[in-house]
Amino acid sequence: MIHYKLYLKSPQSHYIYVDLTIDGISSSSIELQLPAWRPGRYELGNFAKNIKRLDAFDENDQPLKYSKSTKDLWIIETNGSTKIKVTYSYHTTEINAGNCYADENQLYVNPVHLCMYVPDRMQEEHTVELDIPNDYKIATSLVKNGKVLTAKNFDELADSPILASAGLQSDFYEVKGIKFWLHFIGECKPDFEKFKTDFSKFTETQLNFWGDFPVKEYHFLFQILPFKFYHGVEHQASTVIAIGPGYALNKGKTYDDVLGVSCHELFHTWNIKYIRPAEMLPYDFSKENYARTGYVYEGFTTYYGDLLLLSSGVFNTKEYFETLEERLTKHFHNCGRFNLSVAHSSWETWLDGYVPGAPYRKTSIYDEGNLVAFMLDVLIMKHTNNQKGLIDVCRELYNEFGKKNKGYSEKDIIDLCEKMSGASLKTFFEKYVYGTEDFQKPLSECFSYLDIELQQTPSALICESVYGFKTVDFGNNRKVSLIAPYSPAWKAGLSVGDEILSVNGYTLKNDFNDWINYFTEDEITLTVSSNQNLKQIKLIKPSKSVSYFDVFKLKQKDEVSTVFSIWLQLNS
Repeated sequence: MIHYKLYLKSPQSHYIYVDLTIDGISSSSIELQLPAWRPGRYELGNFAKNIKRLDAFDENDQPLKYSKSTKDLWIIETNGSTKIKVTYSYHTTEINAGNCYADENQLYVNPVHLCMYVPDRMQEEHTVELDIPNDYKIATSLVKNGKVLTAKNFDELADSPILASAGLQSDFYEVKGIKFWLHFIGECKPDFEKFKTDFSKFTETQLNFWGDFPVKEYHFLFQILPFKFYHGVEHQASTVIAIGPGYALNKGKTYDDVLGVSCHELFHTWNIKYIRPAEMLPYDFSKENYARTGYVYEGFTTYYGDLLLLSSGVFNTKEYFETLEERLTKHFHNCGRFNLSVAHSSWETWLDGYVPGAPYRKTSIYDEGNLVAFMLDVLIMKHTNNQKGLIDVCRELYNEFGKKNKGYSEKDIIDLCEKMSGASLKTFFEKYVYGTEDFQKPLSECFSYLDIELQQTPSALICESVYGFKTVDFGNNRKVSLIAPYSPAWKAGLSVGDEILSVNGYTLKNDFNDWINYFTEDEITLTVSSNQNLKQIKLIKPSKSVSYFDVFKLKQKDEVSTVFSIWLQLNS
């Protein structure tokens, strides 16, 4: 038996306490491994840094000695005991879709963070006991028996988040006889009927897309925050989505974000939870699982997470185009696309994760992967007279790899795309997946095939279009967030992170763009704080007309386009 008891002592400390009991021991020592990363985020997590203290005891509560051989591997000396108890505390302070969190209102656990495992006993049943108030409700995909949860093995436990709170709001909808639960924690008033109507539409479309559903029921766990936030993490039979602000949950951009991330995470149930690259089947929780196919497990998912909202009727064409325009903008504004391909950037996520990292270093497996998926979809359509698309690749991956518990290789992806298209795609993969060729021409051609016009215009913000730098709010001032290489801003010595305090001597009051536009025909001097050093940056207007950070828009050439309609029908 491998059993965890989770409880709180002082909720305000944000420590979750763990009593781990292991019996059936026959060796002089036993290894306990804490995962080094979590599924859904392909970077090292270093969770061991959150453990304050660890103690081990035999069946008579006598202390046992232990040592650490790595940052997250403990070796317990059993001293002849057949049953031991290990106690430790795990610190949590930040709520997002992938962490753990505890306070006086909730116990939120991603077991992969704080549940140590015995490496040679991972296939055994694991149970979790929650020592929580009697009025707490529990939301999880694990089998529940009161306050005891059961996982058939450690992989299931690691991939099954747990949310417990008296304030949990829950409802469900059914599609094809399968229950899909909606659980909300945090200040919000969810319009359950609205949620169930829209979620039912994209859920049914996804089940039709794949042909079946690999789990018996599914749980959407929503952490609703009081401020703007957006984060989702996929799991085997559930997802955690952190979103905010709660007061805007049922309307506008926040509601659209809920739909977008929920459709994306549900698609992951097939694509990464059951259809996995060979490098991640099975998961090795102790170290990096390097793979260059992030454009498949995140890129394809991003593409269909957006597109299936359109084909299911949840989004209209305008709403879908807006999401795709965001992807285009992120792609073309990221100069890292000329340094590392999307395939190699996938491998590199294990080094610097999902933050921008060193400027101009890498690209995004989400955004670039999305565009790669779009182009592959259209290319397959073109080569098959609109009879097949990327959906056929996905279905083959599910049937021949996912259902057979077999990991796919990089070559498998290329072979399947060529099989479905009936044509060689070697050059495409060399240039746009493994190479750093510009996407502009093939993207324009693919959009044109669907009777969509890709429009490119200069940004209305002078700092972006003329001087080549982007900014974000920073109190009353602005902070430089991105600089185009070799632009006037670059040559003038402006740096990412510089805080702009004034324009031509005028201090800012949330009006930076107004002032820089006002002085557009004049010489511009910025006063900036760069690492708390004041600097004067003189921007020189270029003599030649060069535009930086252009705006990208999509427009249908013909609202009743036959090819556009076929594209939607294929992907529904």
